Amino acid sequence: MRYELFISLRYLKAKRKQIFISVITFLSIGGVGLGVMALVVVLSVMRGFEDDLKTKILGTNAHLVILQHGASMREYQEVLRKVKKVEGVVAATPFIFTQSMITSESNAHGILLRGIDPATAGRVINIGTALKKGTLDNLGEKENSSDPPGIFIGKELAQNLGVMMDDTVVVVSPTGALAPMGMGPPMKKFKVKGLFDTGMYEYDTSLAYISLRSAQKFLGLGDAVSGVEVKVRDIYGVKDIARKIQKQLGFPFWTKDWMQMNRSLFAALKLERTVMFIILVLIVLVAAFGIVSTLILVVMEKNKDIAILKSMGATARSIMRIFILEGLIIGVVGTILGLIGGYVICRLLAAYQFISLPRDVYYLSHLPVKMDGMDFILITLAAMGISFLATLYPSWQASRLDPAEALRYE
Repeated sequence: MRYELFISLRYLKAKRKQIFISVITFLSIGGVGLGVMALVVVLSVMRGFEDDLKTKILGTNAHLVILQHGASMREYQEVLRKVKKVEGVVAATPFIFTQSMITSESNAHGILLRGIDPATAGRVINIGTALKKGTLDNLGEKENSSDPPGIFIGKELAQNLGVMMDDTVVVVSPTGALAPMGMGPPMKKFKVKGLFDTGMYEYDTSLAYISLRSAQKFLGLGDAVSGVEVKVRDIYGVKDIARKIQKQLGFPFWTKDWMQMNRSLFAALKLERTVMFIILVLIVLVAAFGIVSTLILVVMEKNKDIAILKSMGATARSIMRIFILEGLIIGVVGTILGLIGGYVICRLLAAYQFISLPRDVYYLSHLPVKMDGMDFILITLAAMGISFLATLYPSWQASRLDPAEALRYE
């Protein structure tokens, strides 16, 4: 062991008359530990929030959407054939998307009506997984049947409308062919054949699914669709796949990926995580003043020791190294304790989910947690960097001590 490290460890063990310095040392360790623990927990929660939100958005929406400029897409079968040949594409399905109103005997609600192909939609979006009641086979019109076609609505929307499975609702659209009775918005009866729960309040209160064929009849589109939804193998390589599809299809088709559709949301989450990191680093910075105070008191207390060490041949650099090591030991111990505490709290939050959230405000029912190794590395580097900077001034002051002045009255 180098003598600088040996002396640093000895100085951390306070004598009886130096108990005040020992208390400040423990407070400095605790301050660094609390700051690091807060950083770990908050960044893990925010990363979990972003990841959970991303999973639910991509579960309800496709990775990539293909649309046609200025009109509905009529040759969508040819588009599907070409898209499926593009490398990286997993599946594709046509869809119809429009705003409508749904009414029951007791209430009415504005919705986003989506027409989907029951045979292929489950390969692109997670509608089958989100369904709590009913199956995709129940969607659509049955031949030679007088029953209304089926509709899937969210669990929250069903509660707002006061309807249950097999109840009848009326969908009113502001677009489409004229109503049978003349002027007025087209409307059609549907029977609730499925209830889904995506885990996001916004989707569960505003989305409704009907079959593609029912949507075409209801809106008077003939054999046209709004566009084609695509699922890709690598969600982060979706831009490259979009460029390939755009090149393959050419004008008048254009593409829009999930990053573009949710750009403002994820940009806001990323900015919020960065700001929280900066704010919480300030907590560690405040704790670093405890390290400065501890080292200044130790330097004042150890003037005689420093003078003797210099008289024995210790260089100014060695004296400086002693107090830098002492401050770094405080920082290392505090950082390790903070990392352990943050990890334990995150594991408890993930396992027991004891903090619940109002779903109509936060989209989620509980506080999500996702720990990331890179966050731990950044937090450790930030804490150690601040601890190191906190040691420089007291150590520099100790190295400048004149042995003759310190020993004059001894």
